[in-house]
Amino acid sequence: MKLNPEYTFYDSKLALSPADLQDLYRFTRWGRSRSLEQIAKMLEGTSMCFSIRHNGKLIAFCRVLTDFVFRGSLWDILVHPDYQGKGVGSQLLKYALEHPALKNVPVIVTYTSELTSFMGRLGFEPRDGLMILQRRPMEYS
Repeated sequence: MKLNPEYTFYDSKLALSPADLQDLYRFTRWGRSRSLEQIAKMLEGTSMCFSIRHNGKLIAFCRVLTDFVFRGSLWDILVHPDYQGKGVGSQLLKYALEHPALKNVPVIVTYTSELTSFMGRLGFEPRDGLMILQRRPMEYS
């Protein structure tokens, strides 16, 4: 996959700060209430983080929870509104899903109601059998 040379791609949580992420979360319905402390704790418990910067600014992010063998789950797919519709999200997810640490994981799941058609273009399919325990409304998690 050819990555846009204008962007810098990262595969480490050390490449971003909770404040960087909080700035992106503010554009979402479900993540705008996340505190810096919550984001820092989330990053600590995340297996892998992927991000893109343009001119030093964080413009895209996603994270993966995985055992690196059998299963992975993709979370928090974020693209700054100024960069949406320009292929940034597709590049971010291809970068993450083709990463050497993840490319042989046979099952990657994600949960989204907003990105269904976008994720379908990347090979994700809706499946029956999803079970979820949701302890509080999504906008607070």
